[in-house]
Amino acid sequence: MNSPATRGRNGRSRRAPRGRSRFRLPMRYLLPTTFLVALLAMLMLRGYVHSEILADHRVRDADYNTRVPKDVRSGGPVIDARSGDAKTLRIPDRRIVLTFDDGPDPVWTPKVLDKLKEYDAHGVFFVTGNMAARYPDLVERMVAEGHEIGLHTFNHPDLSYQSTGRIDWELSQNQLALAGAAGIRTSLFRPPYSSFSYAMDNKSWPVTEYIGSRGYLTVVNDTDSEDWKRPGVRAIVERATPKDGKGAIILMHDSGGDRSQTVAALDTLLPDLAGRGYTFTRLTTALDAPSAHTPVTGSALWKGKAFVSAVAVSERITGVLVVGLAVIGVLVLARFGLMLLLSFLHARKVRRRNFGWGPPVTRPVSVLVPAYNESACIEATVRSLAASEHPIEIIVIDDGSTDGTADLVEAMRLPRVRVVRQRNAGKPAALNNGIRHARYDIVVMMDGDTVFEPATVRELVQPFGDPRVGAVAGNAKVGNRDSLIGAWQHIEYVMGFNLDRRMYDILGCMPTIPGAVGAFRREALDRVGGMSEDTLAEDTDVTMALHRDGWRVVYAENARAWTEAPESVQQLWSQRYRWSYGTMQAIWKHRRAVIERGPSGRFGRVGLPFVSLFMVVAPLLAPLIDVFLLYGLVFGPTGRTVAAWFGVLVVQAVCAAYAFRLDKERMTHLISLPLQQILYRQLMYVVLLQSWITALTGGRLRWQKLRRTGAVEAPGGSSGRRPQGPGAAAGAVDRRPYV
Repeated sequence: MNSPATRGRNGRSRRAPRGRSRFRLPMRYLLPTTFLVALLAMLMLRGYVHSEILADHRVRDADYNTRVPKDVRSGGPVIDARSGDAKTLRIPDRRIVLTFDDGPDPVWTPKVLDKLKEYDAHGVFFVTGNMAARYPDLVERMVAEGHEIGLHTFNHPDLSYQSTGRIDWELSQNQLALAGAAGIRTSLFRPPYSSFSYAMDNKSWPVTEYIGSRGYLTVVNDTDSEDWKRPGVRAIVERATPKDGKGAIILMHDSGGDRSQTVAALDTLLPDLAGRGYTFTRLTTALDAPSAHTPVTGSALWKGKAFVSAVAVSERITGVLVVGLAVIGVLVLARFGLMLLLSFLHARKVRRRNFGWGPPVTRPVSVLVPAYNESACIEATVRSLAASEHPIEIIVIDDGSTDGTADLVEAMRLPRVRVVRQRNAGKPAALNNGIRHARYDIVVMMDGDTVFEPATVRELVQPFGDPRVGAVAGNAKVGNRDSLIGAWQHIEYVMGFNLDRRMYDILGCMPTIPGAVGAFRREALDRVGGMSEDTLAEDTDVTMALHRDGWRVVYAENARAWTEAPESVQQLWSQRYRWSYGTMQAIWKHRRAVIERGPSGRFGRVGLPFVSLFMVVAPLLAPLIDVFLLYGLVFGPTGRTVAAWFGVLVVQAVCAAYAFRLDKERMTHLISLPLQQILYRQLMYVVLLQSWITALTGGRLRWQKLRRTGAVEAPGGSSGRRPQGPGAAAGAVDRRPYV
């Protein structure tokens, strides 16, 4: 995080002059925030143009018509209420105005236009704004081929239910879409769910009056083909044909469903009526009136184009999200399937009675404990090691602590314990210093906030009986799981880490030896140059280096270590931010393995893509599941959305239950799994996204020290941690992990 202080050459803080400090939102916060806001806006726009939000699908039943003027009820299909005194107009004899509602449709509108062009006929398309905005090229084609455009509202609501404000909104948005699609506005309007003039009632007539006051001609019909019922081509032609040579406005549809019968009916209707002397024309041409179209210029035109462009972007983004959702769905299910299968194979392999890595490893090993300001927990850590069943030497490397960590260890006066002091240089430097002081050829590494069980070191080093093994990952467990956030991390450790390690062991591409409990063959470390300071994830970095050097990296399930997980959201954020960023650094550092030969090439072409896919790409895309969950809950279909989400949750619960069974953990902690998926997982998403942004913007992270409480002990209190403070012996609270 940036602060008002800046760093001088000597590393000391130098305050910026007062009055010049400005708050700057770091790019790693600004970019994801901007991205999420833009994504939300695009999804809202998509929901709007698909009538999923702000849409009203109610349709009113017929009402009395006592307030409708008799001249209107007995008049023609064109109602002009613009001057206040309503009048109606009829189409002259032998003239036909073909009208098509609800389009444009990407499938049927082009076929209708092709038929009209084939028979040199023109008509009127009453388009909805949402469809015009989604398919502007079809509206442009309608105008270019000489057809007339009318408004049919934006989202096709029954206007008798709507306020005048909503009516104005429907009209203006419909005009906005027309301006963006074809650069015009129109004075023709057809109300949704309308039919004939005589069907006007006390609910629809006020709407017609208001529409007239806004400068529009209301166009209904006097010949209904009823093509929306799909009664057959012959029935459509019969119902659309006017009687006795009279002119007519014929109602048809080019959208709203399967319009194949409509297209086929035009093949019969157009030549048949033309043979009887009818002409197919625009409405204003039939009425000998000025064109209904008015060109749009200036800001109105650009607003329309911007709106149509935004709709196009929202459609493409949604398409990309759907593809991404399909990809992540396949990845998630594939990962779960692999985890279950390969974890089963791993457990079956290592739990056979005759299984062994080779000759038992009984020789002493060196245990390195890097420590920086670990006074709260270092005694428990060292005492747990002192109780080890395997012969060890303990080296505590004090990395410039200022809280007396080294003094506490020395004051314990335990045999086989040495303290190495150094100036603060970071964890990798501390580990390398410890390696230089180690006497034995197997080196165990652990964190200063972790405690081992008596059998941990023995179990951890047995795989070195196989001379091909260069490193061993232990079974890290959350000790402070008595809080909700601790319980969530407990689920993550057992399922997301240890179940993964079983899978990676079988695949031969273990990505990380955990810093809390891991062991290395000293020869292997020497060959790869020890612990590197190139990344913030030195454990992942060195593990990948060992793979590339040809060493096997395996998992020892019984080498259990109890670590203190972060107890606040802020500390958890800091830890996972460093982990995620460090993992990306390590993957990038070892990218050349993809094109190399030998063991490095095998890891680069198998392990590195696998790790990248399941540790970086899949988690980055996983939020799509929750994005579509929220979208489905708000905009529908709610039932199927909830069912799909619970389906994914059930798969995760099965994997988690199997992982808990393998680790012999209590299933009661899985009660919080659904809540973990809703809250905890979102935090991990944001952390990973922030890590991506930091990497892409060239940001740098520093080591972040987490505040420790020293509350974790090994099962049975083997660490021997002594209560501190007045009355501690009598009132100490037992916060040992559940077993």
